[in-house]
Amino acid sequence: MISREKLPRHVGIIMDGNGRWAEMKGLPRVEGHRRGAERAKEIIRSAREAGIKVLTLYTFSIENWQRPQAEVSVLMKLLELYLKSEMREFKKEGIAFRVIGERWRLPEYIQSLIEETENLTRSCSEMGLVAAISYSGRNEILRAVKKAVASGMKQEDITEAAFSGLLDTAGLAEPDLIIRTSGEKRLSNFLLWQSAYSEFYFTETLWPDFGKHEFMNALRDYEMRERRFGAVRVHI
Repeated sequence: MISREKLPRHVGIIMDGNGRWAEMKGLPRVEGHRRGAERAKEIIRSAREAGIKVLTLYTFSIENWQRPQAEVSVLMKLLELYLKSEMREFKKEGIAFRVIGERWRLPEYIQSLIEETENLTRSCSEMGLVAAISYSGRNEILRAVKKAVASGMKQEDITEAAFSGLLDTAGLAEPDLIIRTSGEKRLSNFLLWQSAYSEFYFTETLWPDFGKHEFMNALRDYEMRERRFGAVRVHI
């Protein structure tokens, strides 16, 4: 059992490997995405049960818009079905839902569902669930810079704290732990500013196979680490 005092407050997950999972099994890529969505449900509940306060899932990157239109359409349909089926479950379980990224790029019916889910769960306090949709870390930083310029901020007013407040994640703790599945060992444009002092957990497991057991292993791995912030060591 992991001590609540040693849990990461905020966990980010790069959910990678849906397409490869399907190809390895001789299935269409859409089946990999469908199974990946089912796995996300399990991990969201596992995180809530473990006591994680914020879970951020890299759901759809800006770069993903370059995929074949048929695959993008399937992903949007899965997102629609997911939100419709889960929004009231989030409310019941005390999970506050929030989206970061350029939501204006999404179909209007998806934007409406996102807004409905955010409004429905706004007062929930058990866990924050953040979905990075149409998201890119570099894009987020550029948009924050443009906000600073447009607001007329003076050079001396642009501190790290002030800049963080202009990001999509304003008000959230920075991620303590970032997990990436499928064997890749890179951030792929995920929370670039926020991950400056994050711990990382990489696994060969493809996302549709990443279950509660391995998620708990990642939390136990984090529990054993000694974090360093500059010259300061922090035991967790």
